[in-house]
Parts: sequence; structure tokens; C-alpha cells
Amino acid sequence: VHALAGLADDAPTRELRQTCIDVLCAFLRLPYTAESDLPPSDSAARHDYLALREARHTVIRLIRDHLRLPQKDPQSWQGHDFDFTSTVFDGGDLSEAKFSGGVVTFAEATFSGDGVNFGWTEFSGGIVDFSHAKFSGGTVIFLDAKFSGGIVDFSQAAFSGGTVIFRDAKFSGGTVIFRDAAFSGGTIDFNRAQFTGTAVDFSYGVFSARRIGFHHAAFSGGMVDFSNTVFSSGRASFTRARFSGAAVTFRDATFAGGEVDFRNVEFSGGTLTYLGASGSAPRGLLRSLGTPVPPGVTLTEGW
Repeated sequence: VHALAGLADDAPTRELRQTCIDVLCAFLRLPYTAESDLPPSDSAARHDYLALREARHTVIRLIRDHLRLPQKDPQSWQGHDFDFTSTVFDGGDLSEAKFSGGVVTFAEATFSGDGVNFGWTEFSGGIVDFSHAKFSGGTVIFLDAKFSGGIVDFSQAAFSGGTVIFRDAKFSGGTVIFRDAAFSGGTIDFNRAQFTGTAVDFSYGVFSARRIGFHHAAFSGGMVDFSNTVFSSGRASFTRARFSGAAVTFRDATFAGGEVDFRNVEFSGGTLTYLGASGSAPRGLLRSLGTPVPPGVTLTEGW
């Protein structure tokens, strides 16, 4: 693995370096049995698993280290493509990596076990694809990650069990897609996340996780789409969230079961619509909006 990374560093052309990176990513995509699926009391199988896991984590670490280098560094891998399609991640650290430009694909990847650390990672420009990814068990950390420009796609991702942390993440410009995502079980943390001038699509999502937090999240400018989402169980908290100048829609959303908390939400400018929403008004929403309802706010009939 180290030798292949060295070949990438010494490659005379960008294309040859990309070939080396493709081989490293292909190694991660090979079939991989998670620790929980090992035959019980099979010491040989466990030995093989631990050896392969060490090699895989070495690949992840080398990719991270090269993506931490400044773009002008001759050994930086920023701007290259990374294909992690269907890869099983049971740990690994990609924190502080900078994916700038290029295509980064985590489509249908599985995040389980010890989880992966994306803390302080930057995704700028290009395309980042997490569509159909599965987050089950462990903790996946996007703490203070930065998504700027380009497209970040979590459509039809399944967040089941474990903890996924987007706390303090910053989304600016571009498009972030969580369309048709299923948030079930575990904890999803968008607390203090900032969405600035971004098109954010949570439409048709199902929110039934034990706890989903948008506490102190800030939505300024851009568009935020929660249309046709279903809040069916658990607790979703938007307390003290700030909506300023954004076009926010919960059109045709369903509030049935669980608790959806909008206490102390701040709304200034832009539009906010709940037209066609069904179920009871979220806790604290009407008090936060005040009477009369501010211009630009549309509530469903009966609220």
C-alpha cells in the first residue's frame, strides 16, 4: 500500500497518479466481511480479518494524509476522483481532508462498527455522492465539516442506529440532497449547522430516529425543502433555529407521532410554508411565530 502511494507521488502525469489512486480505492471496494459476521470461535478467520482491516485502514489514512496537503504541494491528491462505491467502512479517519473538485463517490457504502471520522473535512466544488449509503451502528462524524459549492448527495441514504454528527457543519452554496433519506433509530445531530445560500433537499424523508437535532441551526438564504417528509416517532428538535431570508417549505409534511419541537424559533424574511401539512402543529411553532403570523409564513388549515 505504501509503495503504491509512493508511485502516485512520483507519477509524471496527473493521469498516472489517478490510476494509482483508483487501485487503492478498488482495494477498499473488495468484498469484506465485518467483524460481527465472522464465524464464532474461528481464530484463523479473525486473524485474517484483523490483518485485512489494518491494510484497509492504512489506505484510508494515506488518502487522508495526502488530502491534508495544500493543493500546491506536489504530493497533494486534492482535485482527484475517489470511488468508494459499496465500500464497507468499519472505522477510519478522514478528518481534515480536503476534497476539492473531482468526483467523490460513497454511493451504497456501509458505515458500521467503529464508524468514520469526517470531522473538519472540506468538500468544495465537484460532486460528493453518498446516495443509498447505509449508516448503521458506530459513530460517523462530520463535525465542523465544510460543504461549499458543487453537489453533495445523500439521497435514499439509510441512517439506522448509531450516531451521525453534522454538528457545526457549514453548507454554503451548491446543493445538498437528503431526498428520500430514512432517519430511523440512533441519533442524527445537525445542531448549530449553518446552511447559507444552499439548496437543501430533505423532501420525502422519514424522520423516526430516537433523536434528530437542528437546535440552533441557521438557515440563511437559499432553499430548504422538507416537503412530503414524515415525522413519525422519536424527537426532532428545531429549538432556537434561525430562518433568515431562506425559502423554507414543509408543504404536505406529516406530523404524526413522536415530538417535533419548534420552540424559540426565529423567523425573519424569506418564506416559510406548512401548506397541506397534516397532524398537529409542531410544539412551540405558533408561539414562536407570534400573532399575527409574519408575512411570508403560510400555515396549513386548522393550525
